[in-house]
Amino acid sequence: MIGDRLTQAMNDQIKHELESYYIYLSMVSWLHDRNLDGMAHWMRCQAHEEMIHAMKFFDHIIDRGGKAVLQDLKQLKTDWVSVEEVFNDAYAHEQFITSKINELTTIAREEKDYASEPMLAWFSDEQVEEEATTGKIAAELEMVGKDKTGLLMLDRELGQRVFPAGSPLDPVAYNAK
Repeated sequence: MIGDRLTQAMNDQIKHELESYYIYLSMVSWLHDRNLDGMAHWMRCQAHEEMIHAMKFFDHIIDRGGKAVLQDLKQLKTDWVSVEEVFNDAYAHEQFITSKINELTTIAREEKDYASEPMLAWFSDEQVEEEATTGKIAAELEMVGKDKTGLLMLDRELGQRVFPAGSPLDPVAYNAK
């Protein structure tokens, strides 16, 4: 059985993950509006990952006898001044999520909830990857600066990211383009 304190913290994490989903979809829209379809595709894949993360917490709570309670979401941001700001915000957001995963791990250890630790370790590893990837893209955009050729090359590179099979965010899944 999962404790009340950890259940509440994981319900809060579901909210954070769903807000991540929202912000990344807002970035998708912003990037598409600027004809950066590769970067938009990359962010759409990122949004898909955030939904998966929310569901991992949702299912863990239920599997452990707790109650998953969905909370109101905040629309964190919908507009940016530059592509660099988009990816700097993504990087900062991933750092925020890492801090929340660390807080969950602390609570699990304080409550001696050993059954939650493997999942939280998976999330810790995932956050290392998330921060490294978004940080690298932000750094590459800084290197590119105002060079439109470099920006287009990076856009094409990011457009190569592959959706997980069956992703509802993949336009192929619903025959839209």
